[in-house]
Amino acid sequence: MSDNNKDDEAHHLDASQAADRRILWLVLLINLGQCLAGVAVGLWASSTAVIGAALDNLADASVYGVSLYAVGRTAGIKVRAARLSGWLLIGLAITLFVEVLRRFFGGEAPVGPAMMAMAAVNAALNLVCLRLLRRHRGEDVNFKASAIFTSNDSLVNLAIVLSGALVLWLGSNLPDLILGLVVSAIAAKGGREILAEAAEADEKAHSEAA
Repeated sequence: MSDNNKDDEAHHLDASQAADRRILWLVLLINLGQCLAGVAVGLWASSTAVIGAALDNLADASVYGVSLYAVGRTAGIKVRAARLSGWLLIGLAITLFVEVLRRFFGGEAPVGPAMMAMAAVNAALNLVCLRLLRRHRGEDVNFKASAIFTSNDSLVNLAIVLSGALVLWLGSNLPDLILGLVVSAIAAKGGREILAEAAEADEKAHSEAA
């Protein structure tokens, strides 16, 4: 390979990595904003589901931070970063499950309209994040993990809109608590998917090295 070709390849790689970092910074900041707003609204509205979605956004932001660290690094580091992301999401699932159990034994009905409004805003922002993440082309396990997180968020927020309507109709916190359990299950499933992607990427890296 000529020196010119090597220089062109290095320049292309640097540009690609810079673009990846910009995408991850944008989705990280969006998720931090969603987390802060979600915690405030969730506490005010007494909604486990909205608080759970906010914690999910915090976990997402952590994953994007880990992914930023992994950009441009070796396959082994990327796999370890993805595994950390998976375990973070599983940890979130356990935390939310415990919170649902605590609120089951006492708590007022949440504010349905606030739940629905927050979920609608989050759903729109999730679409923005998905569009940003899909600009990346390739097999990077951390971008796959990020896309899984954001897809899970979209499902959660659609469910929160439905839950808010049921809370208004029934005047009970039961739909919110049930959705909290659903969010916990979705988070756990996403964590397992990320760990599976990491294991597959690790196996592929070892087979290529052999």
